[in-house]
Amino acid sequence: MAHLFFYLVALVAVVSGFLVIKCKTPVNSAIALVNTFFCLAIFYVMLEAPFMAAIQIMVYAGAIMVLILFVIMLLNLGSEARKRYTHGVAWGAACGALVLVQVLYFLNRGEATGMKGEVTSDMINTLGHTELIGKALFTQFLLPFEITSILLLVAIVGAVVLAKKDV
Repeated sequence: MAHLFFYLVALVAVVSGFLVIKCKTPVNSAIALVNTFFCLAIFYVMLEAPFMAAIQIMVYAGAIMVLILFVIMLLNLGSEARKRYTHGVAWGAACGALVLVQVLYFLNRGEATGMKGEVTSDMINTLGHTELIGKALFTQFLLPFEITSILLLVAIVGAVVLAKKDV
């Protein structure tokens, strides 16, 4: 039953991901992206990582999607955006085919390394997911975390500058 549920959620995630790029309006694409985020949260629950599932829903399906919708509404992309990027379908299909060939190549040629990480399931059960994620985020990955925050800040400022007509 778990396999059937996994395949059902995976199918919904793939269809939602396809709808993100295929929908005509940006708002419909954003709704499909939220559905994809919820499917990813279900995958986290199936992997027994409820903290990551909650963060997936709160951060991505909540805050990031509100930010994306705010930028879409602020920029007021209308029919001009649709006219400009109709030629991108051929390039997108070509890039997608290239990525598919690469994935199939690496899946057929690659092999598991057999390396074990330093985090074991016993360590996860004793310490918990949240503590391990917090330690890794604020020790090993502090610089990428801060760079991402600066990048998001620059994107927000850039969206406001682009939306202003009298600059």
